[in-house]
Amino acid sequence: MLKQQIRRIWLRTRWSWEGLTHVWHTEHSLKQWVMAYAVSVVVALVLPITPGEKALLLMGGVLVFAFECINTAIERTVDHISMERHPLAKQAKDTASAAVALSAVALGLAWVVILIGLAL
Repeated sequence: MLKQQIRRIWLRTRWSWEGLTHVWHTEHSLKQWVMAYAVSVVVALVLPITPGEKALLLMGGVLVFAFECINTAIERTVDHISMERHPLAKQAKDTASAAVALSAVALGLAWVVILIGLAL
């Protein structure tokens, strides 16, 4: 029983890693988010902000990565179903892209609030 559970965890971890490496190799935007995240991490760790604020900023960047992965999954699914241009396919892809943008906006807002708090 335990051996079976460990195998399941291993397989899920491997599949997740394969998905992440696929996105890394095929989506230039993920590389851009990683670069922005690297700068964000350094600044967050250097600034005199609370551990909770640091955690919020670090977590927010990871959530942007997660939304980018979901966006890629939706794009691949739509393209697999049909390569024809269709208004619903465009809406699905654009909406997934909007989710990435909104997660980035949320992180940006967190940065703004934290920086305003530092300035006060």
